[in-house]
Amino acid sequence: MRGILLSFLAFMLLNPAAAARGTGDLGLFIERASSSVQIVETSGNTSIASVDGLGDLSHASVVYSRDARYAYVFGRDGGLSKVDILDAKLSGRTLQSGNSIGGAISQDGRLVAVSNYKPGGVKVFNADTLELVADIPATYGSNQQRSKVIGLVDAPGHKFVFSLWDADEIWVLDMSQQTRPEIQKFKAIGRNPYDALITSDGRYYIAGLFGEDGMALLDLWNLAAGVKRILPNYGRGEQKLPVYKMPHLEGWAVAGDLAFVPAVGRHEVLVINMRDWQEAGRIKVHGQPIFVMARPDGRQVWVNFALPDNDTIQVIDTQSLEIVRQLKPGKGVLHMEFEPRGEEVWLSVRDEGRVEVYDTHTFERKTSIPASKPSGIFFTARAHRIGL
Repeated sequence: MRGILLSFLAFMLLNPAAAARGTGDLGLFIERASSSVQIVETSGNTSIASVDGLGDLSHASVVYSRDARYAYVFGRDGGLSKVDILDAKLSGRTLQSGNSIGGAISQDGRLVAVSNYKPGGVKVFNADTLELVADIPATYGSNQQRSKVIGLVDAPGHKFVFSLWDADEIWVLDMSQQTRPEIQKFKAIGRNPYDALITSDGRYYIAGLFGEDGMALLDLWNLAAGVKRILPNYGRGEQKLPVYKMPHLEGWAVAGDLAFVPAVGRHEVLVINMRDWQEAGRIKVHGQPIFVMARPDGRQVWVNFALPDNDTIQVIDTQSLEIVRQLKPGKGVLHMEFEPRGEEVWLSVRDEGRVEVYDTHTFERKTSIPASKPSGIFFTARAHRIGL
């Protein structure tokens, strides 16, 4: 009996992912170079295990199951992978398209949707089995061309909302009845929507426009009102800078009535008053912002940048709208993720092969975790938030 007990303890020490534990402080980050993810825990800031065989992760995102046990990884090669983060294993994988860009999970956690570039459209899968439930081609025009799909988010009422880059449209997909999907289309919303977000209450869907100034806003509580253009004159008549990397809107920052979003082709963070959706200010920053993310308490906004300024992080105070700290974590800071209550933030430093953890009050580096070209960082707290 003693020998069995010692063998069991030795197994648990050698296989920490097998130990009984909850998922509340877990997460993972993408390792682009090795087609793998590292599973991490935020209580002690350590790496627990890794899972490989996930295909092309050069542009990858993650959503979580309702119980926060399974991570659904959307790869650039069209792969949809289901990772068991407690057992540290690949539970399922399907190569569902030629080129995909992201995905979302339904309100009840039963469906996973993937947005595709090639062929353009959205596919919806059973979250348990990864069996195909619905195939929604993003066709438009008299020739029924296919459009790239971007900005896919989940919305209340078992809906998914997404934008069509080539068609200049926003579609609302209702999956309340899985055998009879319903689609509502909003056309001529503005040229080339490049990314989108949904507010944390699930009411407003906002698409950023690459082909013209302004943004497109859809009130999901009042669909009959159609799409409203906001900030139509932003940048009008000004010369834009070259765009080296498209900014991301999904992780937008909200503090009180203010929203902070990256300005396309400018060294600015745009401040929006959410009461009337008017511009409330602009903050000059170090470079072209990519992610503009708020600490969970809304007290700070952290910003990272495109080349050639991607070695820098700037921190904005949301009361004064001033930059209060500038950090230099290293070359290729691609992604940020706050711990659920915001006391620490994790940063992927791709070009130097590590993920770093910083204290958000003292701005001191707490630890560093080696990684193979790390990019996106995703904690399980996302499982209980709309649009993430």
